[in-house]
Amino acid sequence: MALTLICGVDEAGRGPLAGAVYAAAVILNPERTISGLADSKKLSEKKRDLLSIEIKQHALAWAIASSSVEEIDDINILQASLLAMKRAIELLQQQFNSALNSAEIFVQVDGNKCPKIDLPCEAIVQGDSKVQAISAASILAKVARDDELYALDKEYPNYGFAKHKGYPTAFHLEMLALHGVSPIHRLSYAPVKKIMLLNLT
Repeated sequence: MALTLICGVDEAGRGPLAGAVYAAAVILNPERTISGLADSKKLSEKKRDLLSIEIKQHALAWAIASSSVEEIDDINILQASLLAMKRAIELLQQQFNSALNSAEIFVQVDGNKCPKIDLPCEAIVQGDSKVQAISAASILAKVARDDELYALDKEYPNYGFAKHKGYPTAFHLEMLALHGVSPIHRLSYAPVKKIMLLNLT
């Protein structure tokens, strides 16, 4: 009987008003335990960064993908999140097929919906605090998204992306009102729409 390995999948960045939504897929190595894995939201940034390095070093396979701001506005954030997950899983499959093709993959996704993929898949509510591989995926996705926001902060310094990572904080909304909507803001999100309407009138 073929060995079955769990592929954990999670996304980061559904709530922010700016930037892409990221997803990661991870197959952990059963023989290399990584201590401290947890829902990325419950870890400090420093701890996430350290775990991200360890996951990439020791996982059997991992991949990170995203859906753009334009895709989020076009198909909505849920569908864009599922698309990013699908892309991450497909990237991981390419690695997996060359390295571990004697085993089978069973995908476990955080949340209540599965992406459209050609592998068996189970959605687990709060999976990022229940399944180690999903915890690992949540960490990789969060670190990748934060890295993008640090880069965008340099490109668009007026908005404070390095501080709030695009989330709708009072400061972010204040800067949005002051400087207007940037090319990396999600136009379909209500606070951004509101600013655009105010600027039009």
